[in-house]
Amino acid sequence: MASRENWGSKLGVILAVAGSAVGLGNFLRFPVQAAKNGGGAFMIPYFTAFLLLGIPLMWIEWTIGRFGGGFGHGTAPGIFHSLWRKNRFIKYFGVIGIFGPIVIFIYYTYIESWLLGYSFFSLSGKYTGITSEEGMIAFLQGYQGIVRNEHFSGIETAYIFFFITFWLNILVVLFGIRRGIERICRVALPTLLVLALVIMVRVLTLKPVMNPLWTPGSGLGFLWNPDFSALKDAKVWLAAAGQIFFTLSVGIGVIMTYASYLRKNDDILLSGLTAASTNEFAEVIIGGSIIIPAAFIFFGPAGIERVAEQGSFDLGFVTMPLILKTFPAGNMFGFFWFFLLFLAGLTSSISLAQPAIAFLEDEFSISRKKAVSIFAVTCFVLTHLAIFSLAKGVVDELDFWGGTFALVVFATVETILFGWVFGIDRAWEEMHSGADIKIPRVFKFIIKYITPLFLVFILGFWTYQQAIPTLMLKGVPKQNVPYVIMTRLVMLIMFLTISFLVKKAWEKNKCVQVD
Repeated sequence: MASRENWGSKLGVILAVAGSAVGLGNFLRFPVQAAKNGGGAFMIPYFTAFLLLGIPLMWIEWTIGRFGGGFGHGTAPGIFHSLWRKNRFIKYFGVIGIFGPIVIFIYYTYIESWLLGYSFFSLSGKYTGITSEEGMIAFLQGYQGIVRNEHFSGIETAYIFFFITFWLNILVVLFGIRRGIERICRVALPTLLVLALVIMVRVLTLKPVMNPLWTPGSGLGFLWNPDFSALKDAKVWLAAAGQIFFTLSVGIGVIMTYASYLRKNDDILLSGLTAASTNEFAEVIIGGSIIIPAAFIFFGPAGIERVAEQGSFDLGFVTMPLILKTFPAGNMFGFFWFFLLFLAGLTSSISLAQPAIAFLEDEFSISRKKAVSIFAVTCFVLTHLAIFSLAKGVVDELDFWGGTFALVVFATVETILFGWVFGIDRAWEEMHSGADIKIPRVFKFIIKYITPLFLVFILGFWTYQQAIPTLMLKGVPKQNVPYVIMTRLVMLIMFLTISFLVKKAWEKNKCVQVD
């Protein structure tokens, strides 16, 4: 078997993992979740989840990824098999670590392409004349092809930007780990952080517009002043845990795959902590200081609650363009906003592509070019499901099963496997192999007991409250039911196909011979 790639430098892998984590959720989802769930009080369950879920899962995935990479495995089926060789079924649990990223990729790249389109629209002034939220919503829906209006006569413009975005992703992963993913993350991540800082500084230096009391500082106060009564609501704690999953990219299998390209004695503890800290800086410090303070200046305390309820996409594509175009050099700031989000999306989406490509390379011993071609053709076809059925609930369905449910199930399996099957003592030793730091021993207890219990609670809570209604399509509009059922069938076929490929790989003794 040909030797596997390695990262070019420690900084390269840190930026790649941080790039995977720093995405749309940092700048759009986080401030909305905080504003809707108790303001500053939200940070208590948020940082609790960060310490008890985020950091442990980050270290677990770095550790087992590096461990599995030593046996030639870059994805969860092979890595899980390396951790528990006596169990011939464990590799099938690892299918989730390939399935989830593919499902997310096939709608994420389309949303990512909107950002490239809006970057162009900002520079060209295409939406400059729109002065109301209703007008911006109509502009967005026209672009998406949901309606036809004076702005767009169909989905052609959106499709062009999608086509460019999709094949840009493929081009990056085609060049490989070092010359593709690492190289783009070295440029994209610092660039997007600089653009975000520029916008943040501009927002925080704005003068009141509608009311002398509606200042950026008051906006920060709205976001960070705690409503401690919210801590009594279990949904707030679940929302915080969900945000940690979403923002750190844990439970997907991506970090595990990236870590498989490390060498045996490469540090994982400090590198993992650095990548997580970079993400938290982007989310808590920068992401928390742009949208809500900016919206507060224009809409005040009453309007901001309505704005927060609009959701992440409306904030990003409707509210922020209206606000930014009122700035001096508004077109430039609009471009900064959408282009930084595009770069954040790009560094995340290329990471979603890597697990499936690594699986084909490692377990079937095929060239990267062929593996990327198979992945590209398959995902290009599947992405059209999201493009042409956007208004039918397809993206929401893909996001729930691939981007939420699969994450929690996968994280639960890998945590139990790491702490209980592989063994916490052996795991602790593996974590510290080549480490530049020694982590507090309390994390040994947290990883073995607290993290899996936390995950089992989240999974159990969802099963008790939501499993039956979700499976029975409760709340799905009648006209969307056929599309949702079709989407579930497509996902089931995808899962069974990946399971079949795992079976074929093991039948040929590819993985057994490596072990």
